[in-house]
Amino acid sequence: MNPILELKHITAGYDHQTVLHDINLTIRPNDFIGIIGPNGGGKTTLLKVILGLLKPFSGEIIYHTPKQNLFGYLPQTNRFDRRFPINVTEVVLSGLISEKGLYRSYTRTDRLKAEALLEKYGMRTYKKSPIGDLSGGQMQRVFLCRAIISSPRLLILDEPTTYVDSNFEKEFYPILEELNKTIAIVMVSHDLGTICSYVKTIACVNRELHYHHSNLITPEQLQSYHCPLELLTHGPVPHRVLKKHSD
Repeated sequence: MNPILELKHITAGYDHQTVLHDINLTIRPNDFIGIIGPNGGGKTTLLKVILGLLKPFSGEIIYHTPKQNLFGYLPQTNRFDRRFPINVTEVVLSGLISEKGLYRSYTRTDRLKAEALLEKYGMRTYKKSPIGDLSGGQMQRVFLCRAIISSPRLLILDEPTTYVDSNFEKEFYPILEELNKTIAIVMVSHDLGTICSYVKTIACVNRELHYHHSNLITPEQLQSYHCPLELLTHGPVPHRVLKKHSD
């Protein structure tokens, strides 16, 4: 299967200080990659390089599909200014800016698509509500609609369940599983136990990147990847945290 994009021997950082060294990563259609690693290890820097927001010091980024509408991006809710005067529908429609530009008006088709997404993810009732009035979980549903309204090939998520309620977190991962049938996903998370139930592969990032071709990972493998994370288990490893069974 042809890749969506490739990172080849990427070294990147800020003000001549290297954060990532000699990174190689290939992202293919329908990948679901979990990015893990310690704080300060370069996870967010890696996302910025993938998104084209940070030019690497060296190496090559190869896009195998046009960059326009290639990405959907879902940030953490705490990075959004709740005082910004915009309603829910306008937030969702803003996901079309890269396609339409800043000064083109939205069509009736655009608005119907936004409303359909809000309906699908249980937010249609709030379509005219100020975004700042929503809870963390509600806001992430709206941001998810914003991220996918342009029908991207790749969805990028930066610790999407941080600062949201547990009920949203339980509902969110099945939503991602459904989306992954048509969209590749790259997700940064600190919660290794949970993401191992949903991602297909894991990339450990701590200055370097070690790609693990499975979602089953042992403490010994984490140590060999120089990825100092604690893996909780309740039995022999490799260990996988399973979703709840229906009653």
